[in-house]
Amino acid sequence: MATTSPKKTAKGNPSKAIKVLWIVFGSLMAFLVLFFFGIAKGLFGEMPGFDELENPQTNLATEIISADGELLGTYYVENRSNAHYSDLSPYLPQALVSIEDARFEQHSGIDEKALLRVAFGVLTGRHRGGGSTITQQLAKNLFPRGENLNTAKLVIRKFQEWITATKLEHNYSKEEIIAMYLNTVSFGHNAFGIRSAAKTFFDKDPKDLTLEESALLVGVVNAPTRFSPVRNPERAITRRNLALQQMAHYGYITDSVYDSVSQIPIDMSHFGVLDHNSGQATYFREYLRAELMEWANSHTRADGKPYNIYRDGLKIYTTIDSRMQRYAEEAVKEFMGGDLQPSFYRHWKGHKNAPFALNDKDEIDHLLETSMKRSERYRLLKIAGLSLDSIKAAFNKPVEMTVFSWKGPIDTLMTPMDSIRYYKWFLQAGLMSIESNTGHVKAYVGGLDLRFFKYDHVMQARRQVGSTFKPFLYALAMQEGEYTPCTRIPNIQYSILLPNGKFWEPSNTGGKHVGEEVSLKWALAQSNNWISAYLMNRFGPEAVIAMARRMGVESPIDAVPSICLGVCDLKLSEMVGAMSTFANKGVYIKPMFITKIEDRNGNVIARFSPEESEAMSEVTAYKMIELMKGVVQSGTGIRLRYYYNFNNPIAGKTGTTQRQSDGYFMGITPDLTTGVWVGAEDRSVHFRSIQLGQGSRTALPIWALYMRKVYNDPSLKISKGDFAKPVAPDVDLNFNCDQYETEESTEFQDEF
Repeated sequence: MATTSPKKTAKGNPSKAIKVLWIVFGSLMAFLVLFFFGIAKGLFGEMPGFDELENPQTNLATEIISADGELLGTYYVENRSNAHYSDLSPYLPQALVSIEDARFEQHSGIDEKALLRVAFGVLTGRHRGGGSTITQQLAKNLFPRGENLNTAKLVIRKFQEWITATKLEHNYSKEEIIAMYLNTVSFGHNAFGIRSAAKTFFDKDPKDLTLEESALLVGVVNAPTRFSPVRNPERAITRRNLALQQMAHYGYITDSVYDSVSQIPIDMSHFGVLDHNSGQATYFREYLRAELMEWANSHTRADGKPYNIYRDGLKIYTTIDSRMQRYAEEAVKEFMGGDLQPSFYRHWKGHKNAPFALNDKDEIDHLLETSMKRSERYRLLKIAGLSLDSIKAAFNKPVEMTVFSWKGPIDTLMTPMDSIRYYKWFLQAGLMSIESNTGHVKAYVGGLDLRFFKYDHVMQARRQVGSTFKPFLYALAMQEGEYTPCTRIPNIQYSILLPNGKFWEPSNTGGKHVGEEVSLKWALAQSNNWISAYLMNRFGPEAVIAMARRMGVESPIDAVPSICLGVCDLKLSEMVGAMSTFANKGVYIKPMFITKIEDRNGNVIARFSPEESEAMSEVTAYKMIELMKGVVQSGTGIRLRYYYNFNNPIAGKTGTTQRQSDGYFMGITPDLTTGVWVGAEDRSVHFRSIQLGQGSRTALPIWALYMRKVYNDPSLKISKGDFAKPVAPDVDLNFNCDQYETEESTEFQDEF
């Protein structure tokens, strides 16, 4: 009997089942290929192109760099400055790899083992670390995900980061990826990138970071707020030690090194948030900001858009010397905070209307109200729609605030109006120091502290200049040829006929050698007003103003005889630039602040040259130097000799304005011309006596302290030599004028 074989089904056909599996697998692989191809082509969202990968764009801070290569400050949206791998401490990449991506050197952007570990953790609930590599994190930092992504978009974005990571690995070396990563991450406290972080936390360059400092910064990146060494030092040290432990585990350091270094406490003594109010040369940087904004608006990048000083990572190479800037700031702080301000307090102690030299209460109230209306608080309340009465009420209500003091900021409870009066007490100061033969500004102190006093007394303020204006008049007399430093003029009171038919007759505060003939050198040394009136009558205001213009003074000056005593309001920067003309052999050079600008790639995009013009002959300039030497040898600046012990050749001029509202000293050496101004915000706030308030007592000491520090630094190579005598065979340049030169000044001649 025939038998029938059993019918085979698909279920029982192994070959067909395998074929189905291959089809499913192939379809899945095809889907994945197409999916990743679609992601790579941007079908699921924009992907960075080749150019973007080659030149990733981040917001880079513009760096302000001193002439000696130090970072003075930055302008930024994010305080980020790039560092190359060669700029890093060797501990930084070691710590980073140890704690973030131990197989960094083995993978090509994606760590498969880490991904399997993550998948296993998800399935078992045993999470043991993340799967993102350093390169993936860099991809996320360079090309952010955006916010509020749903799950599907987040998954797609994760795949996009994988592809971007592999492209980054293809385009960059491992060292470059490490550097790029450290440049893109935030360390908290407004520090973006390792260069800013090193400066903020330790006031160092990245290459100078120690092992424990490197481990700390790498640990902070994971959660900048949670692990902040400033806000959460205990968590920070635990995180730092974890990084050190991992470094020991992977063989970068020994166990004994870990044991010792992990015991080192965190040192935040050099911590300081980098912003426009902190660091060196704050007033200079604020002045420069406006200048650079104007420059950027008129210069374009390769894409045709104007430069942006907050995002484009420019490097501004300045003329400022960080050492001289530090000495200038120290000199101002040392004298103003340690000597002059305490003296001012003692001088006014017990006086009813202090610190105002006024008896009219209504006038004082008017000054205070004017200051109120100039304040930022008033502006904001006005914008908010409050009436004047409501604003006044707000200004008389106590609020918490931080106020300036020479011992450091003070947190207090005070009415805004009381704070206005509190600040009226402070004497202000400005200093500018110029390299005489180049016009390069080497030091610039615009005020006491930019955090509390926003007004710049170098480039913004115009104040009466007093007797420091007299060199313009004397230079005119020397230039005309008939006068020399030894020319004698009767020391009597002179009258000048005014256009209204009246006579102007200036007075002197001292009475030495009245009626005798005195040399011009003696007259300038003693700041004699009668001789200045004689010269003004001889040459006229217009000619004196013309001389000042040739020496760089641009501020308005009324053509009146009294300008010979300095009644005009000028900028300190103008005065310093003008005085440097004498040391520069009669050639005026406009004060210069920037030498060049580079883009983020180091390409020079702008160079700056000095603007100069001949203001007077070399012989005239030398005559003026000899005249102004007399001020220091035996005149109103003699304190430099007998009190501060300067014995090298110095030309100078003191200045004191009406009622001692302003004090000046202009000091000139062959290498440097430096001007100092001291005064209060309001001209009604001042010393009540010429003995205490004259420029030789208020401004000259700052010059002396500054130059002492400069001379004591051999690295600056500032000469103590004499001024070069011009070659002029037909002119007698020996000026040993008269018997008065060796007399000591009373120091009370330096007033209008």
